[in-house]
Amino acid sequence: MPAVGPVGRRIRYGATIATMGSDVTVQAEEPRARPYRSERRRLQARRTRQRILASAAAEFSARGYAATTVAGIAAVAGVSVPTIEQVFRTKVNLLQAAIDWAIAGDDEPSPILDRQTIRSAAEAPVVDDFLAAVSAVVVDVAERAAGLVLVALEAAAGESRLQSLAEQLRSNRDIMAGWIVDELRKRGALRRGIDRREAVDVVWLLMDPAVYTRLRAERGWSRQRFREWFADSTARLVTDSSGRTGPAPERAQSLP
Repeated sequence: MPAVGPVGRRIRYGATIATMGSDVTVQAEEPRARPYRSERRRLQARRTRQRILASAAAEFSARGYAATTVAGIAAVAGVSVPTIEQVFRTKVNLLQAAIDWAIAGDDEPSPILDRQTIRSAAEAPVVDDFLAAVSAVVVDVAERAAGLVLVALEAAAGESRLQSLAEQLRSNRDIMAGWIVDELRKRGALRRGIDRREAVDVVWLLMDPAVYTRLRAERGWSRQRFREWFADSTARLVTDSSGRTGPAPERAQSLP
């Protein structure tokens, strides 16, 4: 049975005794961290981070990059400026994190192409069903993130610290457009006379956040109308109508 020290705390004997007659050392056991406390703190920290990101997204979208201040975001989020600086360090990092959060719809560290909605779209064997599923994802992402992406792209023209973020956003759109085109190619749906690069350029343009924002905010389009327009435009501009019903059929061998 462990000994009890003078202050009533359990102690254990030292692991080794070099020789008989040596002094026996005792060491107090370190108090064990309570799991529920660390879990509660983790959840509190995550909720605080989400609140900051939501406030940052709203402030950047409404005011633009230059007019938005960390102090203003802190006031909306109900936290201190040092709290934001401790988590995100810089205003640029905060904008990037807000965009990532808006694109994904959450703060899980999972790339968009690994999400279930994308995997479900990839499983659609019929081209029309694939484009309908993809257009739904495009609209969901644009509804949350198009305004923020435009803030970053426009501010990057006069803010060197945002240029790498702007390039990353353009590259991400290129990757997504390339994935859509490659999925259409797998189904044998690309129309004749268009190569992969041109098809990617077309889809990349259709996904432009400025197009979405202007059609929604300035022309009064609904989300459903944009979804249908995106799917139909992609089909008409880059696919062969004969491939829209599914994978290209295997060619029958001619009889001798």
